[in-house]
Amino acid sequence: MFRALIITVLALTLGACATVQKLPAAGDVHALLISIRDEDEITFDSLVDRKALNREIQARLMAEAGRRGDSQVSAFAALLAPTLAEITGEVLVRPRVFKSVAEYYGYSPATQIPSPLAITQALRQLPDGRICAIAKKDGPCLLNFTKAQDGHWKLSGFEGDLSMLRIKR
Repeated sequence: MFRALIITVLALTLGACATVQKLPAAGDVHALLISIRDEDEITFDSLVDRKALNREIQARLMAEAGRRGDSQVSAFAALLAPTLAEITGEVLVRPRVFKSVAEYYGYSPATQIPSPLAITQALRQLPDGRICAIAKKDGPCLLNFTKAQDGHWKLSGFEGDLSMLRIKR
């Protein structure tokens, strides 16, 4: 009986540690969701690592060009990818565009945004120290967050289908 009690206490303690580690990230995710809902560009920009997102977009464009197998298309894509990534980042990394992603997670404009403590349940700690947002318990990561030098967790990656990033009217 005592052994079962100790195991239960240890399990709860470890679970609490994971939540405590994710809580600061959840606060920044909460603020990001509010900035998306309110189309608050200033707050949104403060919680996004544009350089990281642009690098990811560029890599994904290159990978897509490589999958097509056409060497001329790949060479052309390699030439244009940095410029396309920069333009794409400027156009797509906006609160209005990320409303589609928020809706994927179930946050419509009419939905109340949960507290940071509730958001911790939708966050997964990754081995490299990043945090990712998931829609289902064992679901894939869609948004990645990295702890910045200023202590805030910033949106640094988008693993979803790029077609999700569209301007909401």
